[in-house]
Amino acid sequence: MKNVDDFERVALGFFPTPLETLPGLSKELGISLQIKRDDYSGFGGGGNKVRKLEYLMAEACRNGVEVVITTGGHQSNHARMVAAAARKFSMRPVLVLRGNPPEHYQGNLLLDRLFGAELEFLDPDDYFTLIDGAMQAHADNARARGEKAMIIPLGGATPLGALGYVRAVEEMDAQRKALGLPDPDVIVAPTGSGGTLAGLYVGARRYWPNTRIVGISVSAKAPWFQERISRMAQECADLLQWPQRWSPEDIWIEDEYVGQAYGIPSEGGIEAIYRAAQAEGVLLDPVYTGKAMHGLISLAQQQRIAPGSEVIFVHCGGSPALYPFARQILEH
Repeated sequence: MKNVDDFERVALGFFPTPLETLPGLSKELGISLQIKRDDYSGFGGGGNKVRKLEYLMAEACRNGVEVVITTGGHQSNHARMVAAAARKFSMRPVLVLRGNPPEHYQGNLLLDRLFGAELEFLDPDDYFTLIDGAMQAHADNARARGEKAMIIPLGGATPLGALGYVRAVEEMDAQRKALGLPDPDVIVAPTGSGGTLAGLYVGARRYWPNTRIVGISVSAKAPWFQERISRMAQECADLLQWPQRWSPEDIWIEDEYVGQAYGIPSEGGIEAIYRAAQAEGVLLDPVYTGKAMHGLISLAQQQRIAPGSEVIFVHCGGSPALYPFARQILEH
């Protein structure tokens, strides 16, 4: 059997990130709530993708990649951090984004421009039919110029990238043990592409076997995530040679908190943003973490997360996405 340190990675983030207690929300919800501050991971504006990119960019460096291509929504944290990581290693970033060309470059789009990424926008209605071909076309063009290209999938969601969140569980385990705290009962995180959840499932099965993981979908329906995450977790465990197995039914996904669509703020998500800001001074975003906190609050109020539970909320970053939605947030 292997461990995560047996795999090559580059140092990008500022780890360990804090594991912070939220006393106000804990009291309101009747649970013991901590937040894993991966918004403080630092590199490229911070967020959960830094952990995955430490492994994925090590592969790119080892293979002499010169052009890195990825995809995401208009306000994709992943795309922004891939652009930053590419520049750190003298590679050229290409981002193929879901959405029409914007009138104004704000939030993550502004940062994409600052990192000098080449941007292509795909009509949102045609995105899923066009995206694979569009990214492959950029890779083919790079190769025609004599450059080595690498395509990183949506969200960095690969078995190798998921190792970053196996490592995050190890990190949280050490932090809780240092504080004399028991294993958590529940971990809650947003899920948009599945890689973070896959890594959390693998890590928790090894270190916290009685801990339940709940993914709050910000995009797709539960069955799609259950199939994807169970498969990715299995492949990640296989990399580590850990004897772990999952079926889709083992994966807990809540898909009632997406709102109108991915990338569009929801009423409950905006309420959760205000609540976290005013109860704890914590900034969430309207695309990912606001919706996930809405899910956590609802599950606690419904007592589907039992009163008195030890709960960790994984803050995946994304505060740059607050600013493009300022009007909607303030008018709420």
